[in-house]
Amino acid sequence: MDRTPNMDGMPGSIRAYVRVVEAINYRIGRFMMYGIFAMFAVLLWSSISKTFFLPSLWTLEVAQFIMVAYYILGGPYSMQLGAHVRMDLFYGGWSPKTKAWIDAFTVVFLIFYLGVLVYGAIDSTTYSFKYNERSPTAWRPVLWPIKVITGVGFFLMLLQAIAEFFKDIARIREHREAL
Repeated sequence: MDRTPNMDGMPGSIRAYVRVVEAINYRIGRFMMYGIFAMFAVLLWSSISKTFFLPSLWTLEVAQFIMVAYYILGGPYSMQLGAHVRMDLFYGGWSPKTKAWIDAFTVVFLIFYLGVLVYGAIDSTTYSFKYNERSPTAWRPVLWPIKVITGVGFFLMLLQAIAEFFKDIARIREHREAL
C-alpha cells in the first residue's frame, strides 16, 4: 500500500503535524540504524576483555541499554516505513480502501496502548529520578537515562501512530473521492 497518501484534502494543521512528526522520526530512525554498530563494538570489547584482560563489568548492561535505545527509538521510523511485521494472510488480498479502513480502526487501539505506555514511562522515570534508582548488578548504573530514552521512544511512537491515523483517513478520503 502507498505509504504517502495525498493529504491535500486535509486541514493544514494536520498536514503540518504529519510532516513534522515524520521528519523527526525519520531523522532519529536513520541515526539509530547505526546504533547496532555501537552495540557490536561494546560486545566485541566484552569478548576481547574477557579473553585477554580482566572482564569488564559494564559491557553487558551497556549493550542492553544500546539495544533498548535502538529498537525503541527506531520503532517510529519502522512504523513510518510500514516495515512492522503484520499477519498478511488476509491483509495482502484486500483493496487499498479496505486496508485503510482496517488500519484506521486498529491504530486507535495502538494509540490507546501507547498512551498507557507513555503514562507508565513517565511514572517509572519520575520514580527513578526521585530515588536515584540503580541497576541491581555489580556495576550498578543509574537507570534514569534509559528510562528517559524509553519514555521518549514511546512518545515518538504515539505521535507516529497518530500521524498514521491521519494518513489512513486521507487514504479513505482519496478512495471515496475516486468513486
